[in-house]
Amino acid sequence: MTDTPARLLSLLSLLQTPREWPGSELAERLQVSPRTIRRDIDRLRELGYPVEATMGPVGGYRLVAGTAMPPLLLDDEEAVAIAVGLRAAAGHAVVGIEEASVRALAKLLQVLPARLRHRVATLDRATLPLLSGDGPTVDPEDLTVLAGTVANRERLRFGYRAGDGAQTRRQVEPDRLVSAGRRWYLVGFDLDRDDWRLFRVDRISEPFATGVRFTPRPLPAEDAAAYVAGKLRRQSPTPTLEATLHLSADEARHRLGSHGDADQVDPVDEHTCRLRSHTDAPDWLAVRLLMLDCDFEVHSPPEMRTRLRALATRAARAADPA
Repeated sequence: MTDTPARLLSLLSLLQTPREWPGSELAERLQVSPRTIRRDIDRLRELGYPVEATMGPVGGYRLVAGTAMPPLLLDDEEAVAIAVGLRAAAGHAVVGIEEASVRALAKLLQVLPARLRHRVATLDRATLPLLSGDGPTVDPEDLTVLAGTVANRERLRFGYRAGDGAQTRRQVEPDRLVSAGRRWYLVGFDLDRDDWRLFRVDRISEPFATGVRFTPRPLPAEDAAAYVAGKLRRQSPTPTLEATLHLSADEARHRLGSHGDADQVDPVDEHTCRLRSHTDAPDWLAVRLLMLDCDFEVHSPPEMRTRLRALATRAARAADPA
């Protein structure tokens, strides 16, 4: 194989198989000399791939973990498997990986050949996820379109259904996608209304990237997560939850997970903290409190105590049926 770039890619593909490759076997596979293999290994190391050599009569090479994540080569089956998994994760607000899933899916679909896109779409249509029922789902295809326009600073058109059912068409300069309260939100500057707006992604239809680039505008908040949290507090009739948790502040933040964008945790002492949280899904917030697996006292709003009593009564009936 005389084409050096193609040979390096082939060598990298072999090394990404989790095994040790004797230099002689690599040379035979690629139809080059062992000396060429050694030079190619040095080139890969210069590009940041941590290739480890082992001593012995034959000698061998294997790819090991390094300090940075180098580019990976995937075969067709691996690319399809990763794309299907990312679509499943991106379609629901999965704690801790939702936004990363969308970014990774957008990057993968951008380079995925058409034949593999078709396989991914076929698998997606043929499978049905078991949903937890704690929030609306969104189309991963729509999410990848939105993520692509955010990354490329590209204007976006879409249909939008308001809370009262009114349908409108929007032209937006998208800033960020944010997952909060088991929902996806798009933060963007609405060109027709000449103002920043917050859009629930499950109410967006037919998103279309226009191809028109734009210069980012300053967001009227510290960041997109703070903007979403502020908007939800103003839009929702549900007051902010205030509760004392019998957990350290660090442990509470760990158990709350990525919903921390809408949570404020302040230490009271070494074993207690104060939680202030907001969501437009108060029933989910009540369940979250119970899932923290600690003692707590709710200070406000009174409606939250009513919800918790109802949940306790229902749980008691289920545990001890008459």
